Amino acid sequence: MNGEVSAQQAKKIVSMLTDGGAIENVNTPLALRLIPLAEELEDFDLVNRLLEHARKVSEDELESGWVEFEQLKIVDSEQEKFVELAAKSEKINDGEALAAAVLHHIGLICLSHENYDDCKVFITRSMRIREKISDNSGLVYSLAVLEACDKRQNNLDSALVNGTRRVELLTNSNDQEGMMEALSDLAHTQASLGTFDAAIDLYTQSLELSNDLEDVSGQFVARWGLADICEIQGDYQAAMIHLSDCLHSFIAFGLQAPVQIRERLEALTNLENPNSD
Repeated sequence: MNGEVSAQQAKKIVSMLTDGGAIENVNTPLALRLIPLAEELEDFDLVNRLLEHARKVSEDELESGWVEFEQLKIVDSEQEKFVELAAKSEKINDGEALAAAVLHHIGLICLSHENYDDCKVFITRSMRIREKISDNSGLVYSLAVLEACDKRQNNLDSALVNGTRRVELLTNSNDQEGMMEALSDLAHTQASLGTFDAAIDLYTQSLELSNDLEDVSGQFVARWGLADICEIQGDYQAAMIHLSDCLHSFIAFGLQAPVQIRERLEALTNLENPNSD
């Protein structure tokens, strides 16, 4: 199972660190890390309290920059505000990580607006900084965004390059969840290029990881992709086996299976038995 913090655990952690006068012992980096937990708990008064505290106790220009970045994200500021912060961050001593994070966020804004070329410009700028400071985990996120842009622009050769590099970086880390997702993304690209053997191998590796992690969402993505390939190749029986296994995984975890699984199984059954009632 993954190491996600439950809502009850999050509430306990936040309360322990912020109730009464305890917050006075919280520094700026910790206050900023607590904000996502407070947001998950939908305690927006606490979010504002943490943000104000982080601003008040920030010790230098760099910490103030991280506080400003969080503030801009919370109020959903215009892109230009982030661009200004990125430019300012690059001039701050040791501000490279902040500048890279802000540029990456601008890229995500562009991606959400389907401005793919602009997205790639900002993500590439972020990547250059991350390469300079050897931020491999940040590079993985950058490559994932570039890969997504390439796919949406149907630039599959570039998606293959970025996806492959993403997998290579993750291979050198211990991020099994990241590897699971990256393998499925790369498999989808290979399938789109028609290189089905490579796609099957990648989906299978992703499925094995998702089984080890007991990640039903990862199992769903991998098995759905394998079913796609089987269906393209006319092997409807194998496609149904993958989908049936996927359905049983949701049942085993006591989760409601996506309706698309049953609908697709029914459609494939009708293809296999066209004369059945």
